[in-house]
Amino acid sequence: MNIERVITDIIEKNPHIAAIIVDRDGIIRFINDTYLKALQLPLDQVIGQDIRKITPYSRTTKAIETGRPHLAYNWSIHGRQGVACSVPLLENGEIIGAFAYSIFLDIWDKKLRDQVLNGIINNKGSPEEGFHTRYSFDSIIGKDPGFVNLKCVAQNIAYHDNVTVLITGESGTGKELFAQAIHQGSNRRAFPFVRVNCASIPHNLMESELFGYEEGAYTGARRGGKAGKLELAHNGTVFLDEIGEMPLSMQSKLLIFLQERELERLGSNRPIRVNVRIVAATNRNLEKMMHEDRFREDLYYRLNVIRIEVPPLRLRKSDIPLLAHHFIYTINQKLCLAIDQLSDQAMDMLMQHSWPGNVRELENVIERGMILADLEDVSVLMPRHLSFFSIQTQRHWNEEIEEDPVEIKDLKTLVSEFERKVIQQVLRETKGDKILAAKYLNINLSSLYRKMKRYEIDF
Repeated sequence: MNIERVITDIIEKNPHIAAIIVDRDGIIRFINDTYLKALQLPLDQVIGQDIRKITPYSRTTKAIETGRPHLAYNWSIHGRQGVACSVPLLENGEIIGAFAYSIFLDIWDKKLRDQVLNGIINNKGSPEEGFHTRYSFDSIIGKDPGFVNLKCVAQNIAYHDNVTVLITGESGTGKELFAQAIHQGSNRRAFPFVRVNCASIPHNLMESELFGYEEGAYTGARRGGKAGKLELAHNGTVFLDEIGEMPLSMQSKLLIFLQERELERLGSNRPIRVNVRIVAATNRNLEKMMHEDRFREDLYYRLNVIRIEVPPLRLRKSDIPLLAHHFIYTINQKLCLAIDQLSDQAMDMLMQHSWPGNVRELENVIERGMILADLEDVSVLMPRHLSFFSIQTQRHWNEEIEEDPVEIKDLKTLVSEFERKVIQQVLRETKGDKILAAKYLNINLSSLYRKMKRYEIDF
């Protein structure tokens, strides 16, 4: 038997194996008919081209760059799904190129195909470097019945990994926690989780961030072009945080992508098919924005396939003790502290607060309090360590601050009087220690001195 001939027949003629060879620069030197048919391109448009232009999400160039094979990863093109491998080619110990092949899974029935894909996912290491999740459903803490039911719904949604999800809720409720958990609980968990903060990207850069660009697309464009966040998330999840801040011009482009699952880089007219799940989140009222023509109605309905509304902390206050003790444990681990517990008075104080910043505010309050308790070398969090202040809870914090008789005053005067009393009380608690008082108040020492001068406070 001629082994070389058998191998050649497998590579060149097998209708279920796509194969390609590139040189050290990523230029395509060989491609078989199966790969050409999958690309839907003729041979003369592929040979001699940079593989990054033909299949931008290929890992073949990474095999060249790292000198290591990339084995058994999920790969799809024009609706066909396969298991791919990319291995470096060496000559005299020097990398001269790479060989990549993919076995298409449509030769098997769906049950067997899913078993193979799940096996790949369950045995892979980390996703693309830098695009991974830190949280799973185990990270979502709560025993409130409504919240537990919401978590169960999200876990069921995670299994349906092609369904678009819209997560709504106030700031600090844990929307990104749910987004990461949904990704981690899905069959896409071995692939990238790419977060896009729509509020932090300048409007003029939004398109290139999402869709990428080709070399020379605009002045200053990177040599060789750049893949956008949607491309980088291929086979994984794109988390569009603060989707309500996306400009209308980009909303229309995103809508087209959601409909076609294809994109074009800036400066290119070649569509790239991308397989991603979209999870969007917002603390805005999209329905109101839609009626005010600030959010596209058609995009809203595309995103709002499955909706998860994360409740504010004030509506699940029974979870506050559970969350507080969880944060004490994790912050002890993170900061190497030894704070054992909350006093009953401190817990009462937490329970009576309205928590406009939700779970994020609770965590910050606990962390700040633990640092202050550690500075005092005590192991129990007391009310004086919880340096947040609100009119409705202040009287429970310390009886030394007495409320003024009700009288009509302008808001600026009321705020100033309240701030003066709080600073005086903190200075009394810290026995005039300005550094400690500034920490309690979460302000700079210089700001404390300015306020003391303004309010004529002498300590």
